[in-house]
Amino acid sequence: MIKEIPVGSFFSEPVYLDDNFILTAPEINFSPELAKTLQTWEFKEVRCDGDPQEEYSGNEETVQEVEGMAEKSLLSDGTELQEAENLYNDFLKYVETLFTQVTTKKELYFNSVAERVKALCDATRENRRYLLRVMKNDSQGQNYLASHVVKSTIIAVIIGAFIKLPSHRLIELGVAALLHEIGMVKLPSQTYMSNRPLSPQERKLILGHPILGFNLLKTYDFPLVISLAALEHHERENGTGYPQKLTGEKISLYAKIIAVACSYEALTNNRPHKDAKDGYSGMLDLLKNEGKQYDDTVIKALVFSLSIYPIGLYVLLSNGRKGQVVDVNPENPKFPMVQVFGELNPDGKNKIIETSQDGVSIKRPLQKEEIS
Repeated sequence: MIKEIPVGSFFSEPVYLDDNFILTAPEINFSPELAKTLQTWEFKEVRCDGDPQEEYSGNEETVQEVEGMAEKSLLSDGTELQEAENLYNDFLKYVETLFTQVTTKKELYFNSVAERVKALCDATRENRRYLLRVMKNDSQGQNYLASHVVKSTIIAVIIGAFIKLPSHRLIELGVAALLHEIGMVKLPSQTYMSNRPLSPQERKLILGHPILGFNLLKTYDFPLVISLAALEHHERENGTGYPQKLTGEKISLYAKIIAVACSYEALTNNRPHKDAKDGYSGMLDLLKNEGKQYDDTVIKALVFSLSIYPIGLYVLLSNGRKGQVVDVNPENPKFPMVQVFGELNPDGKNKIIETSQDGVSIKRPLQKEEIS
């Protein structure tokens, strides 16, 4: 009888609902949620040749396999996650090469860049949740400028897709995001890579990079909407940005989107002068929108595209389990989909739950060290 089964116990053999349907394997506990669901649907009995136990008593190799499931989940979730990682790494190498060509060979072609961005847009539509999970924090010595550009471009394209930009405009947005920092290549790298305080002259140089980028893109005959996005991506709704101190509707849409995308990326990744915040803390910072710096519609699109607990974030659940946010809940960004570490579905696939206010919810974000 279901009501007699100790909640949270492990059976020594698989538990069946009928002759064919497996409810739990030996390494999966008989959870309170499962018992409640069965009772809701008026099931009174289950079938099992084994006995319930307080702890899983499988062999040591299997125990280690279950305990290592979190680590494996960080590395692979099937071919989709591996393909997303390959795509991300390939695009990062492309951007590094592109910036080098601009610096050394003075080459930059709109059609060539647009073709690569179109492929990224297509992949982002299909694999958004996987791409967001493989966007790792910058490693020491990595070209942080290229990494920032790639991550910002992916986030900007996701926002653009959410607000339903047509395909040709989504590609324009992607090109603008990819090249929004192109003016930096005209500056000495120590001005933006150093962790020391900048001199007044170096700060002045940094503040000039949007103008350098605008002029550079005009030189290579890029569309005006893309050149303007590079010029305006540091403008702010309240007029506190630079270089023109534009306000509200005077700022182009692409620049508004890139401003939010690259601000979120900057908050959640290491910089030479600061440590990264977790995705949840970074999202809260943007949601506060102190001084009304950002466009409310764009902020909303970011939140609903990534959730308040963004895709890729490691979390502690209210039932004590650990997991990773793997997708959004389109109806409520507070309660995303979470892959639970150490639990499998009856078909052997990783268990993914929809968090909720009345059921299992997210208690707090976790650092990667707390997972392993």
